[in-house]
Amino acid sequence: MGDSGTKKRIKTTKRAGKEPIQNKNNIPYFYDASKFNKGSTFTSIGNIYATVLKEATKQDYDLIFGSAYKGIPIALSTVSALADKYDMDISYSFNRKEKKDHGEGGNIVGSQLKGNVLVVDDVISTGTAIRESLEIIKENQANPVGVVVAVDRQEKGVGIYSAAQQIEQDYGIPVNSIVTLENIVHYLKEHGCYDKHLTKIEEYQAIYGVKN
Repeated sequence: MGDSGTKKRIKTTKRAGKEPIQNKNNIPYFYDASKFNKGSTFTSIGNIYATVLKEATKQDYDLIFGSAYKGIPIALSTVSALADKYDMDISYSFNRKEKKDHGEGGNIVGSQLKGNVLVVDDVISTGTAIRESLEIIKENQANPVGVVVAVDRQEKGVGIYSAAQQIEQDYGIPVNSIVTLENIVHYLKEHGCYDKHLTKIEEYQAIYGVKN
Protein backbone atom coordinates (compact mmCIF):
# COMPACT_ATOMS: atom_id res chain seq x y z
CA MET A 1 0.00 0.00 0.00
CA GLY A 2 1.25 3.50 -0.76
CA ASP A 3 2.74 5.79 1.88
CA SER A 4 0.01 8.41 1.51
CA GLY A 5 -2.64 5.72 1.84
CA THR A 6 -0.97 4.36 4.96
CA LYS A 7 -0.87 7.83 6.55
CA LYS A 8 -4.55 8.41 5.80
CA ARG A 9 -5.50 5.08 7.34
CA ILE A 10 -3.37 5.72 10.42
CA LYS A 11 -5.08 9.08 10.91
CA THR A 12 -8.41 7.30 10.82
CA THR A 13 -7.41 4.49 13.16
CA LYS A 14 -5.63 6.89 15.54
CA ARG A 15 -9.01 8.22 16.60
CA ALA A 16 -9.87 4.83 17.96
CA GLY A 17 -7.89 5.04 21.17
CA LYS A 18 -5.67 7.74 22.61
CA GLU A 19 -5.40 6.64 26.22
CA PRO A 20 -3.01 3.86 27.19
CA ILE A 21 -4.33 0.91 29.17
CA GLN A 22 -2.67 -2.09 30.71
CA ASN A 23 -3.39 -5.75 30.14
CA LYS A 24 -1.63 -8.91 31.21
CA ASN A 25 1.38 -7.91 29.10
CA ASN A 26 1.33 -4.33 30.41
CA ILE A 27 0.51 -3.06 26.94
CA PRO A 28 0.88 0.75 26.73
CA TYR A 29 -1.75 1.47 24.07
CA PHE A 30 -5.31 0.54 23.20
CA TYR A 31 -7.17 0.35 19.91
CA ASP A 32 -10.80 1.15 20.74
CA ALA A 33 -12.97 0.40 17.71
CA SER A 34 -16.08 1.42 19.65
CA LYS A 35 -15.13 5.05 18.92
CA PHE A 36 -16.30 4.47 15.34
CA ASN A 37 -19.90 4.96 16.38
CA LYS A 38 -21.33 7.48 13.90
CA GLY A 39 -22.62 7.23 10.37
CA SER A 40 -19.63 9.12 8.98
CA THR A 41 -17.03 6.90 10.63
CA PHE A 42 -19.07 3.79 9.79
CA THR A 43 -18.88 4.80 6.13
CA SER A 44 -15.17 5.66 6.32
CA ILE A 45 -14.24 2.34 7.90
CA GLY A 46 -16.24 0.41 5.33
CA ASN A 47 -14.55 2.29 2.49
CA ILE A 48 -11.10 1.56 3.91
CA TYR A 49 -11.76 -2.15 4.37
CA ALA A 50 -13.27 -2.34 0.88
CA THR A 51 -10.20 -0.65 -0.60
CA VAL A 52 -7.85 -3.07 1.17
CA LEU A 53 -9.92 -6.00 -0.07
CA LYS A 54 -9.60 -4.76 -3.64
CA GLU A 55 -5.89 -3.89 -3.37
CA ALA A 56 -4.47 -6.65 -1.20
CA THR A 57 -6.86 -9.60 -1.34
CA LYS A 58 -6.37 -11.89 -4.32
CA GLN A 59 -8.74 -14.60 -3.12
CA ASP A 60 -12.26 -15.01 -4.49
CA TYR A 61 -14.84 -14.77 -1.72
CA ASP A 62 -18.60 -15.16 -1.59
CA LEU A 63 -19.25 -13.88 1.91
CA ILE A 64 -17.76 -11.62 4.58
CA PHE A 65 -17.91 -12.87 8.16
CA GLY A 66 -17.76 -10.45 11.10
CA SER A 67 -16.47 -11.80 14.39
CA ALA A 68 -18.77 -10.98 17.31
CA TYR A 69 -18.89 -8.35 18.45
CA LYS A 70 -16.67 -5.66 16.95
CA GLY A 71 -16.38 -7.43 13.63
CA ILE A 72 -20.14 -7.13 13.08
CA PRO A 73 -20.33 -3.43 12.10
CA ILE A 74 -17.12 -3.88 10.11
CA ALA A 75 -18.71 -6.64 8.03
CA LEU A 76 -21.85 -4.56 7.46
CA SER A 77 -19.99 -1.40 6.47
CA THR A 78 -17.60 -3.35 4.24
CA VAL A 79 -20.27 -5.12 2.17
CA SER A 80 -22.09 -1.80 1.85
CA ALA A 81 -18.92 -0.09 0.58
CA LEU A 82 -18.15 -2.94 -1.82
CA ALA A 83 -21.62 -2.57 -3.33
CA ASP A 84 -21.40 1.21 -3.51
CA LYS A 85 -17.82 1.60 -4.77
CA TYR A 86 -17.21 -1.57 -6.76
CA ASP A 87 -20.68 -2.87 -7.67
CA MET A 88 -19.95 -6.09 -5.75
CA ASP A 89 -23.00 -7.67 -4.13
CA ILE A 90 -21.34 -9.69 -1.36
CA SER A 91 -23.27 -11.46 1.40
CA TYR A 92 -22.45 -11.11 5.08
CA SER A 93 -22.95 -13.04 8.29
CA PHE A 94 -21.78 -12.94 11.87
CA ASN A 95 -21.91 -15.11 14.94
CA ARG A 96 -23.69 -14.79 18.25
CA LYS A 97 -21.78 -15.49 21.42
CA GLU A 98 -24.71 -17.59 22.60
CA LYS A 99 -27.00 -19.75 20.48
CA LYS A 100 -30.70 -18.92 20.20
CA ASP A 101 -33.23 -21.72 20.57
CA HIS A 102 -36.14 -19.72 19.14
CA GLY A 103 -36.83 -17.62 16.05
CA GLU A 104 -34.24 -18.36 13.40
CA GLY A 105 -32.19 -20.12 16.08
CA GLY A 106 -28.54 -21.06 16.00
CA ASN A 107 -25.50 -18.87 16.46
CA ILE A 108 -25.15 -17.48 12.91
CA VAL A 109 -26.96 -14.33 11.78
CA GLY A 110 -27.23 -13.24 8.16
CA SER A 111 -26.40 -15.32 5.14
CA GLN A 112 -25.73 -19.03 5.48
CA LEU A 113 -22.05 -19.83 5.82
CA LYS A 114 -21.08 -21.48 2.55
CA GLY A 115 -18.53 -21.14 -0.21
CA ASN A 116 -15.45 -18.97 0.25
CA VAL A 117 -15.58 -16.81 3.36
CA LEU A 118 -13.38 -13.86 4.32
CA VAL A 119 -13.15 -12.79 7.97
CA VAL A 120 -13.02 -9.15 9.10
CA ASP A 121 -12.24 -7.93 12.61
CA ASP A 122 -10.84 -4.86 14.33
CA VAL A 123 -7.47 -6.03 15.63
CA ILE A 124 -5.26 -9.09 15.93
CA SER A 125 -3.22 -9.59 19.09
CA THR A 126 -2.95 -13.23 20.16
CA GLY A 127 -5.18 -14.37 17.30
CA THR A 128 -7.64 -16.23 19.55
CA ALA A 129 -10.79 -14.48 18.27
CA ILE A 130 -9.74 -14.92 14.64
CA ARG A 131 -9.08 -18.62 15.17
CA GLU A 132 -12.53 -19.03 16.74
CA SER A 133 -14.11 -17.42 13.66
CA LEU A 134 -12.13 -19.63 11.30
CA GLU A 135 -13.22 -22.74 13.19
CA ILE A 136 -16.88 -21.64 13.08
CA ILE A 137 -16.59 -21.28 9.32
CA LYS A 138 -15.02 -24.73 8.94
CA GLU A 139 -17.60 -26.32 11.24
CA ASN A 140 -20.27 -25.05 8.86
CA GLN A 141 -18.54 -26.73 5.89
CA ALA A 142 -17.51 -23.37 4.42
CA ASN A 143 -14.03 -22.43 3.26
CA PRO A 144 -12.09 -19.62 5.01
CA VAL A 145 -9.92 -17.83 2.45
CA GLY A 146 -8.47 -14.85 4.29
CA VAL A 147 -8.58 -12.33 7.12
CA VAL A 148 -8.52 -8.53 7.12
CA VAL A 149 -8.10 -6.49 10.32
CA ALA A 150 -7.64 -2.80 11.00
CA VAL A 151 -4.58 -3.17 13.23
CA ASP A 152 -1.99 -5.93 13.46
CA ARG A 153 -0.25 -5.49 16.79
CA GLN A 154 2.56 -7.74 15.52
CA GLU A 155 2.76 -9.53 18.84
CA LYS A 156 4.73 -12.73 19.19
CA GLY A 157 2.88 -15.99 19.08
CA VAL A 158 4.99 -19.08 19.60
CA GLY A 159 8.63 -18.91 18.58
CA ILE A 160 9.68 -16.25 16.09
CA TYR A 161 6.31 -15.76 14.41
CA SER A 162 3.59 -13.23 15.10
CA ALA A 163 0.01 -14.30 15.80
CA ALA A 164 -0.94 -13.26 12.26
CA GLN A 165 1.94 -15.21 10.72
CA GLN A 166 1.00 -18.30 12.73
CA ILE A 167 -2.58 -18.15 11.45
CA GLU A 168 -1.25 -17.87 7.90
CA GLN A 169 0.84 -20.98 8.46
CA ASP A 170 -1.79 -23.01 10.33
CA TYR A 171 -4.70 -22.27 7.98
CA GLY A 172 -2.87 -21.56 4.73
CA ILE A 173 -4.62 -18.20 4.25
CA PRO A 174 -3.39 -14.59 4.12
CA VAL A 175 -3.91 -12.17 7.02
CA ASN A 176 -3.95 -8.56 5.81
CA SER A 177 -4.11 -5.43 7.94
CA ILE A 178 -4.92 -1.81 7.22
CA VAL A 179 -1.99 -0.76 9.43
CA THR A 180 0.55 -2.51 11.62
CA LEU A 181 2.06 -1.36 14.88
CA GLU A 182 5.25 -0.74 12.92
CA ASN A 183 3.34 1.65 10.61
CA ILE A 184 1.91 3.49 13.62
CA VAL A 185 5.29 3.85 15.34
CA HIS A 186 6.79 5.23 12.12
CA TYR A 187 3.93 7.71 11.78
CA LEU A 188 4.25 8.90 15.40
CA LYS A 189 7.99 9.43 15.00
CA GLU A 190 7.53 11.29 11.73
CA HIS A 191 4.90 13.62 13.16
CA GLY A 192 6.25 14.01 16.70
CA CYS A 193 3.05 12.67 18.26
CA TYR A 194 2.62 11.22 21.73
CA ASP A 195 6.34 11.16 22.52
CA LYS A 196 5.73 9.98 26.08
CA HIS A 197 3.69 7.00 24.93
CA LEU A 198 5.92 6.31 21.93
CA THR A 199 8.83 5.37 24.17
CA LYS A 200 6.66 2.92 26.09
CA ILE A 201 5.28 1.43 22.88
CA GLU A 202 8.79 0.87 21.52
CA GLU A 203 9.88 -0.74 24.78
CA TYR A 204 6.85 -3.03 24.67
CA GLN A 205 7.43 -3.86 21.02
CA ALA A 206 11.05 -4.80 21.71
CA ILE A 207 9.92 -7.41 24.25
CA TYR A 208 6.64 -8.75 22.88
CA GLY A 209 6.67 -7.81 19.22
CA VAL A 210 8.01 -9.07 15.92
CA LYS A 211 8.81 -7.11 12.79
CA ASN A 212 7.54 -8.23 9.39
